[in-house]
Amino acid sequence: MSDLKGFKHGINLGGWLSQCDYTKEHCDSFIKESDIKIIKDWGLDHIRLPVDYDLFQNKDGSFIEAGFAYVQSAIDWCKQYGINMILDLHKTVGYSFDEGENKGGFFENSKYQNMFYSLWEEFAKRYAKYEKMLCFELLNEVTSKDYSKTWNRIAEECICRIRKFSPTIRILVGSYWNNHVQAVRDLDMPHDQNIVYNFHCYEPLIFTHQGAGWIPTMNRSFRMPFESTYADYARFTKENINQEGDDFGKYDTDKVPDVTYFENLFADAIAVAKERNVSLYCGEYGVISYTDPAEAIKWYRLINRVFEKYNIGRSVWSYKQMNFGIADSWLDSVRPEILKLL
Repeated sequence: MSDLKGFKHGINLGGWLSQCDYTKEHCDSFIKESDIKIIKDWGLDHIRLPVDYDLFQNKDGSFIEAGFAYVQSAIDWCKQYGINMILDLHKTVGYSFDEGENKGGFFENSKYQNMFYSLWEEFAKRYAKYEKMLCFELLNEVTSKDYSKTWNRIAEECICRIRKFSPTIRILVGSYWNNHVQAVRDLDMPHDQNIVYNFHCYEPLIFTHQGAGWIPTMNRSFRMPFESTYADYARFTKENINQEGDDFGKYDTDKVPDVTYFENLFADAIAVAKERNVSLYCGEYGVISYTDPAEAIKWYRLINRVFEKYNIGRSVWSYKQMNFGIADSWLDSVRPEILKLL
Protein backbone atom coordinates (compact mmCIF):
# COMPACT_ATOMS: atom_id res chain seq x y z
CA MET A 1 0.00 0.00 0.00
CA SER A 2 1.57 3.27 -1.10
CA ASP A 3 1.85 6.31 1.16
CA LEU A 4 -0.05 9.60 0.67
CA LYS A 5 2.61 11.85 2.17
CA GLY A 6 1.53 15.23 3.47
CA PHE A 7 -2.11 14.20 3.92
CA LYS A 8 -2.10 12.32 7.21
CA HIS A 9 -3.97 14.64 9.59
CA GLY A 10 -6.55 16.93 8.03
CA ILE A 11 -9.86 18.71 8.53
CA ASN A 12 -12.78 19.53 6.26
CA LEU A 13 -13.90 23.08 5.57
CA GLY A 14 -17.49 21.97 5.13
CA GLY A 15 -20.13 24.67 4.76
CA TRP A 16 -17.88 27.31 3.21
CA LEU A 17 -18.15 26.66 -0.54
CA SER A 18 -20.54 23.72 -0.30
CA GLN A 19 -23.86 23.00 1.42
CA CYS A 20 -24.36 26.75 1.83
CA ASP A 21 -26.37 29.65 0.41
CA TYR A 22 -23.58 30.66 -2.02
CA THR A 23 -24.00 34.38 -1.27
CA LYS A 24 -20.97 36.66 -1.44
CA GLU A 25 -21.56 37.67 2.17
CA HIS A 26 -21.34 34.03 3.29
CA CYS A 27 -18.37 33.06 1.13
CA ASP A 28 -16.41 36.14 2.17
CA SER A 29 -16.90 35.55 5.89
CA PHE A 30 -17.35 31.85 6.74
CA ILE A 31 -13.66 30.97 6.35
CA LYS A 32 -10.82 33.46 6.50
CA GLU A 33 -7.03 33.33 6.48
CA SER A 34 -7.04 33.28 10.29
CA ASP A 35 -8.88 29.94 10.23
CA ILE A 36 -6.10 28.36 8.21
CA LYS A 37 -3.59 29.63 10.77
CA ILE A 38 -5.66 28.01 13.55
CA ILE A 39 -5.67 24.71 11.66
CA LYS A 40 -1.90 24.91 11.24
CA ASP A 41 -1.46 25.75 14.92
CA TRP A 42 -3.56 22.69 15.79
CA GLY A 43 -0.82 20.60 14.17
CA LEU A 44 -2.81 19.43 11.15
CA ASP A 45 -1.11 19.04 7.79
CA HIS A 46 -3.96 19.61 5.28
CA ILE A 47 -7.49 20.73 4.63
CA ARG A 48 -10.17 19.12 2.50
CA LEU A 49 -12.13 21.81 0.69
CA PRO A 50 -15.62 20.74 -0.45
CA VAL A 51 -17.00 22.87 -3.30
CA ASP A 52 -20.28 22.78 -5.23
CA TYR A 53 -20.50 23.26 -8.99
CA ASP A 54 -23.05 26.10 -8.51
CA LEU A 55 -20.21 28.44 -7.59
CA PHE A 56 -18.29 27.71 -10.78
CA GLN A 57 -20.77 26.88 -13.56
CA ASN A 58 -23.87 28.51 -14.97
CA LYS A 59 -26.67 26.33 -16.34
CA ASP A 60 -25.18 26.62 -19.84
CA GLY A 61 -21.81 25.37 -18.58
CA SER A 62 -20.06 28.73 -18.73
CA PHE A 63 -17.76 29.51 -15.83
CA ILE A 64 -18.23 31.89 -12.90
CA GLU A 65 -14.93 33.55 -12.11
CA ALA A 66 -15.80 34.47 -8.52
CA GLY A 67 -15.97 30.81 -7.50
CA PHE A 68 -12.47 30.09 -8.71
CA ALA A 69 -11.19 33.13 -6.79
CA TYR A 70 -12.25 31.54 -3.48
CA VAL A 71 -10.36 28.34 -4.31
CA GLN A 72 -7.31 30.39 -5.21
CA SER A 73 -7.52 32.17 -1.86
CA ALA A 74 -7.63 28.82 -0.07
CA ILE A 75 -4.58 27.61 -1.98
CA ASP A 76 -2.68 30.81 -1.25
CA TRP A 77 -3.49 30.63 2.47
CA CYS A 78 -2.44 26.98 2.64
CA LYS A 79 0.84 27.77 0.92
CA GLN A 80 1.46 30.65 3.32
CA TYR A 81 1.03 28.43 6.38
CA GLY A 82 2.70 25.35 4.94
CA ILE A 83 -0.23 22.95 4.77
CA ASN A 84 -1.70 20.95 1.91
CA MET A 85 -5.16 20.83 0.38
CA ILE A 86 -7.65 18.47 -1.27
CA LEU A 87 -10.10 20.05 -3.70
CA ASP A 88 -13.30 18.02 -3.39
CA LEU A 89 -16.20 18.45 -5.83
CA HIS A 90 -18.99 17.88 -3.33
CA LYS A 91 -21.91 18.28 -5.74
CA THR A 92 -22.06 18.35 -9.54
CA VAL A 93 -24.85 19.25 -11.95
CA GLY A 94 -27.55 16.57 -11.77
CA TYR A 95 -26.15 14.91 -8.67
CA SER A 96 -26.08 15.43 -4.92
CA PHE A 97 -25.38 12.89 -2.19
CA ASP A 98 -28.24 14.58 -0.29
CA GLU A 99 -31.35 12.81 -1.57
CA GLY A 100 -33.54 15.54 -0.06
CA GLU A 101 -32.38 17.95 -2.77
CA ASN A 102 -33.98 15.83 -5.51
CA LYS A 103 -31.14 16.50 -7.93
CA GLY A 104 -30.89 13.72 -10.49
CA GLY A 105 -29.89 12.69 -13.97
CA PHE A 106 -26.12 12.88 -13.77
CA PHE A 107 -25.51 9.18 -14.27
CA GLU A 108 -27.87 9.03 -17.26
CA ASN A 109 -27.32 12.42 -18.91
CA SER A 110 -24.31 12.95 -21.17
CA LYS A 111 -24.77 16.74 -21.04
CA TYR A 112 -24.39 16.73 -17.26
CA GLN A 113 -21.38 14.44 -17.52
CA ASN A 114 -19.74 16.73 -20.06
CA MET A 115 -20.24 19.68 -17.72
CA PHE A 116 -18.58 17.61 -14.98
CA TYR A 117 -15.61 16.85 -17.27
CA SER A 118 -15.40 20.49 -18.36
CA LEU A 119 -15.25 21.74 -14.78
CA TRP A 120 -12.49 19.31 -13.88
CA GLU A 121 -10.55 20.29 -17.00
CA GLU A 122 -10.80 23.90 -15.88
CA PHE A 123 -9.68 23.02 -12.35
CA ALA A 124 -6.70 21.18 -13.86
CA LYS A 125 -5.76 24.09 -16.12
CA ARG A 126 -5.80 26.51 -13.21
CA TYR A 127 -4.43 24.46 -10.33
CA ALA A 128 -2.19 21.69 -11.69
CA LYS A 129 0.83 23.86 -11.00
CA TYR A 130 0.20 23.35 -7.28
CA GLU A 131 0.39 19.56 -7.45
CA LYS A 132 3.04 19.31 -4.74
CA MET A 133 0.51 20.52 -2.17
CA LEU A 134 -2.81 19.80 -3.87
CA CYS A 135 -4.93 16.73 -4.65
CA PHE A 136 -8.15 16.50 -6.68
CA GLU A 137 -11.18 14.55 -5.45
CA LEU A 138 -13.55 13.80 -8.33
CA LEU A 139 -16.93 13.57 -6.58
CA ASN A 140 -18.26 13.23 -3.06
CA GLU A 141 -20.28 10.19 -1.99
CA VAL A 142 -21.82 8.28 -4.86
CA THR A 143 -24.90 6.77 -3.26
CA SER A 144 -26.39 3.68 -4.88
CA LYS A 145 -24.51 0.53 -5.81
CA ASP A 146 -26.53 0.65 -9.04
CA TYR A 147 -24.30 3.53 -10.16
CA SER A 148 -21.07 1.60 -9.64
CA LYS A 149 -20.25 0.60 -13.24
CA THR A 150 -21.36 3.93 -14.64
CA TRP A 151 -19.37 5.81 -12.03
CA ASN A 152 -16.22 3.80 -12.77
CA ARG A 153 -16.61 4.71 -16.46
CA ILE A 154 -17.21 8.40 -15.72
CA ALA A 155 -14.28 8.53 -13.28
CA GLU A 156 -11.92 6.96 -15.82
CA GLU A 157 -12.98 9.42 -18.52
CA CYS A 158 -12.56 12.34 -16.14
CA ILE A 159 -9.10 11.17 -15.07
CA CYS A 160 -8.04 10.91 -18.72
CA ARG A 161 -9.20 14.45 -19.36
CA ILE A 162 -7.44 15.79 -16.27
CA ARG A 163 -4.25 13.99 -17.29
CA LYS A 164 -4.08 16.04 -20.51
CA PHE A 165 -3.40 19.10 -18.37
CA SER A 166 -1.98 17.52 -15.23
CA PRO A 167 -0.15 14.22 -15.85
CA THR A 168 0.85 13.53 -12.25
CA ILE A 169 -1.44 15.34 -9.78
CA ARG A 170 -2.91 12.94 -7.22
CA ILE A 171 -6.58 12.14 -7.82
CA LEU A 172 -8.93 10.70 -5.19
CA VAL A 173 -11.75 8.35 -6.23
CA GLY A 174 -14.44 7.02 -3.88
CA SER A 175 -16.96 4.24 -4.31
CA TYR A 176 -20.72 3.87 -3.75
CA TRP A 177 -22.74 3.65 -0.51
CA ASN A 178 -21.53 7.20 0.19
CA ASN A 179 -17.85 6.25 -0.12
CA HIS A 180 -18.30 3.30 2.20
CA VAL A 181 -15.07 1.58 3.13
CA GLN A 182 -16.55 -1.83 2.25
CA ALA A 183 -17.26 -0.67 -1.32
CA VAL A 184 -13.62 0.13 -2.14
CA ARG A 185 -13.09 -3.25 -3.82
CA ASP A 186 -15.59 -2.35 -6.56
CA LEU A 187 -13.52 0.58 -7.77
CA ASP A 188 -11.71 -0.05 -11.04
CA MET A 189 -7.99 -0.71 -11.02
CA PRO A 190 -6.08 2.57 -10.55
CA HIS A 191 -5.49 4.47 -13.78
CA ASP A 192 -1.90 5.18 -12.77
CA GLN A 193 0.34 5.43 -9.71
CA ASN A 194 -1.14 8.79 -8.67
CA ILE A 195 -4.66 7.52 -7.96
CA VAL A 196 -5.87 7.38 -4.34
CA TYR A 197 -8.78 5.27 -3.08
CA ASN A 198 -11.00 7.41 -0.88
CA PHE A 199 -13.55 6.30 1.72
CA HIS A 200 -15.62 7.85 4.52
CA CYS A 201 -16.26 6.38 7.94
CA TYR A 202 -19.09 7.30 10.29
CA GLU A 203 -19.59 3.79 11.60
CA PRO A 204 -21.28 2.80 13.80
CA LEU A 205 -23.72 5.27 12.24
CA ILE A 206 -26.18 5.03 15.12
CA PHE A 207 -23.47 6.39 17.45
CA THR A 208 -21.89 9.08 15.24
CA HIS A 209 -25.27 10.32 13.98
CA GLN A 210 -27.32 9.99 17.16
CA GLY A 211 -30.21 12.43 17.04
CA ALA A 212 -29.43 13.53 13.46
CA GLY A 213 -32.43 15.38 12.07
CA TRP A 214 -31.65 14.60 8.43
CA ILE A 215 -32.23 10.86 8.99
CA PRO A 216 -36.04 10.65 8.63
CA THR A 217 -36.50 7.73 11.01
CA MET A 218 -34.15 9.02 13.70
CA ASN A 219 -35.57 9.91 17.10
CA ARG A 220 -34.20 13.43 17.55
CA SER A 221 -33.85 12.91 21.30
CA PHE A 222 -31.98 9.60 20.97
CA ARG A 223 -28.61 9.49 22.75
CA MET A 224 -26.28 6.60 23.59
CA PRO A 225 -22.84 5.96 25.13
CA PHE A 226 -20.15 4.54 22.88
CA GLU A 227 -19.52 1.52 25.09
CA SER A 228 -22.98 0.04 24.55
CA THR A 229 -23.28 -3.68 23.87
CA TYR A 230 -23.46 -4.97 20.33
CA ALA A 231 -26.98 -6.13 21.14
CA ASP A 232 -27.92 -2.54 21.91
CA TYR A 233 -26.18 -1.27 18.77
CA ALA A 234 -28.24 -3.67 16.67
CA ARG A 235 -31.49 -2.72 18.41
CA PHE A 236 -30.86 1.04 18.32
CA THR A 237 -29.92 0.86 14.63
CA LYS A 238 -33.09 -1.04 13.75
CA GLU A 239 -35.22 1.45 15.66
CA ASN A 240 -33.65 4.64 14.29
CA ILE A 241 -32.00 4.07 10.92
CA ASN A 242 -34.11 2.88 8.01
CA GLN A 243 -31.25 2.04 5.68
CA GLU A 244 -28.52 -0.51 5.19
CA GLY A 245 -26.38 -0.30 8.29
CA ASP A 246 -23.79 -2.10 10.32
CA ASP A 247 -23.85 -5.87 10.65
CA PHE A 248 -23.40 -6.42 14.37
CA GLY A 249 -24.38 -10.08 14.18
CA LYS A 250 -20.76 -11.25 13.88
CA TYR A 251 -19.94 -9.98 17.38
CA ASP A 252 -20.72 -11.31 20.84
CA THR A 253 -23.95 -9.53 21.75
CA ASP A 254 -22.78 -8.85 25.33
CA LYS A 255 -19.49 -7.23 24.31
CA VAL A 256 -18.84 -3.57 23.47
CA PRO A 257 -16.88 -2.24 20.46
CA ASP A 258 -13.11 -2.23 20.71
CA VAL A 259 -10.34 -1.72 18.16
CA THR A 260 -11.30 -5.02 16.51
CA TYR A 261 -14.47 -3.35 15.24
CA PHE A 262 -12.51 -0.89 13.05
CA GLU A 263 -9.89 -3.50 12.15
CA ASN A 264 -12.65 -5.69 10.71
CA LEU A 265 -14.43 -2.78 9.05
CA PHE A 266 -11.29 -1.62 7.20
CA ALA A 267 -9.78 -5.04 6.50
CA ASP A 268 -10.97 -5.55 2.92
CA ALA A 269 -10.15 -2.00 1.82
CA ILE A 270 -6.65 -2.34 3.27
CA ALA A 271 -6.21 -5.65 1.45
CA VAL A 272 -7.33 -4.08 -1.84
CA ALA A 273 -4.98 -1.13 -1.40
CA LYS A 274 -2.08 -3.51 -0.80
CA GLU A 275 -2.98 -5.71 -3.76
CA ARG A 276 -3.18 -2.72 -6.10
CA ASN A 277 -0.39 -0.69 -4.45
CA VAL A 278 -2.64 2.33 -4.08
CA SER A 279 -2.91 4.86 -1.25
CA LEU A 280 -5.95 4.65 1.02
CA TYR A 281 -7.45 7.83 2.45
CA CYS A 282 -10.44 8.61 4.69
CA GLY A 283 -11.93 11.88 3.47
CA GLU A 284 -14.58 12.18 6.17
CA TYR A 285 -15.10 10.82 9.66
CA GLY A 286 -16.45 12.30 12.87
CA VAL A 287 -19.06 12.41 15.62
CA ILE A 288 -22.17 14.59 15.74
CA SER A 289 -22.21 17.45 18.25
CA TYR A 290 -25.19 16.01 20.16
CA THR A 291 -22.82 13.40 21.58
CA ASP A 292 -21.33 13.62 25.05
CA PRO A 293 -17.73 14.84 24.38
CA ALA A 294 -16.26 12.17 26.68
CA GLU A 295 -18.04 9.51 24.64
CA ALA A 296 -16.86 11.05 21.38
CA ILE A 297 -13.26 10.76 22.57
CA LYS A 298 -13.68 7.00 23.00
CA TRP A 299 -14.74 6.68 19.34
CA TYR A 300 -11.90 8.89 18.08
CA ARG A 301 -9.38 6.97 20.15
CA LEU A 302 -10.27 3.61 18.58
CA ILE A 303 -10.50 4.74 14.97
CA ASN A 304 -7.24 6.68 15.34
CA ARG A 305 -5.43 3.50 16.41
CA VAL A 306 -6.37 1.81 13.14
CA PHE A 307 -5.54 4.88 11.03
CA GLU A 308 -2.11 5.00 12.65
CA LYS A 309 -1.47 1.27 12.43
CA TYR A 310 -2.09 1.19 8.67
CA ASN A 311 -0.76 4.66 7.89
CA ILE A 312 -4.10 5.88 6.53
CA GLY A 313 -4.42 9.62 5.91
CA ARG A 314 -7.67 11.25 6.94
CA SER A 315 -9.66 14.46 7.22
CA VAL A 316 -12.15 14.92 10.05
CA TRP A 317 -15.61 16.40 9.44
CA SER A 318 -15.68 19.32 10.05
CA TYR A 319 -13.82 22.49 11.10
CA LYS A 320 -16.89 24.38 12.34
CA GLN A 321 -20.68 24.12 12.37
CA MET A 322 -22.20 21.49 10.04
CA ASN A 323 -23.35 19.59 13.18
CA PHE A 324 -19.82 18.21 13.72
CA GLY A 325 -17.64 21.27 14.33
CA ILE A 326 -14.28 20.61 15.97
CA ALA A 327 -13.92 24.35 16.67
CA ASP A 328 -17.39 24.64 18.21
CA SER A 329 -18.18 25.09 21.89
CA TRP A 330 -19.38 21.52 22.50
CA LEU A 331 -15.74 20.37 22.44
CA ASP A 332 -14.24 23.23 24.46
CA SER A 333 -13.57 20.99 27.47
CA VAL A 334 -11.83 18.23 25.50
CA ARG A 335 -10.45 19.85 22.34
CA PRO A 336 -6.75 19.40 23.16
CA GLU A 337 -7.31 15.68 23.63
CA ILE A 338 -9.43 15.42 20.48
CA LEU A 339 -6.76 17.18 18.41
CA LYS A 340 -4.21 14.56 19.47
CA LEU A 341 -6.48 11.90 17.97
CA LEU A 342 -7.10 13.49 14.54
